[in-house]
Amino acid sequence: MDYRQIPAILVADAPGLDFLNSIATPVDEEVDWISDGEGLLGWLEQAGLVPAAALAAMRAQSTAAQLDAVADQARGLREWFRGFVQKRKGRPLTAKDARELAPLNQLLARDERFGEVVAHVEEGAARFEFRENRRWTSAESLLMPIAEALAKLVCDEDFTHVKACEGPRCTLLFADHTRGHARRWCSMAICGNRAKVAAHRARLKEREGH
Repeated sequence: MDYRQIPAILVADAPGLDFLNSIATPVDEEVDWISDGEGLLGWLEQAGLVPAAALAAMRAQSTAAQLDAVADQARGLREWFRGFVQKRKGRPLTAKDARELAPLNQLLARDERFGEVVAHVEEGAARFEFRENRRWTSAESLLMPIAEALAKLVCDEDFTHVKACEGPRCTLLFADHTRGHARRWCSMAICGNRAKVAAHRARLKEREGH
């Protein structure tokens, strides 16, 4: 299925997990939203990880081959980090887990971030804000906000509540922020509804059998 035909699935409540969910089977066929460079740009735009102006600049200054190469790197990063999450979801992270994050730290070290003081005038009074920006110097810069999202997942989320959807064919992951941490499905509209329908059919079949 063409990724352009269906919006990105952003139901994880954590951008780092949304990135892992950028390949999924929303209906019957697997969809990879970052299968090429244009797909990566589109996914980053939908996820809100890169400003529209920066995406436009990347399209203008990069060749299709350069963007495709970065998309290939992004897919490699995605599958490496999926392995890290799959092994550790459902339990707290430990200090030993940090050893496995060397590739992520190496990527983060290439980031070109800088701070800026910006003034806002409201009702004649100036209010100052410290804003963090990023230099988008090459197509590979597109990997930086992804790396940051993965780092924040590790640092900010309790992995005890990182879960896989219980849908039998679903591959989506999510951070369970619900009260009581009782979330079971990627989405009630997708797998939750399928489970309800399946349970209803099972009850009807059981009644017919008596």
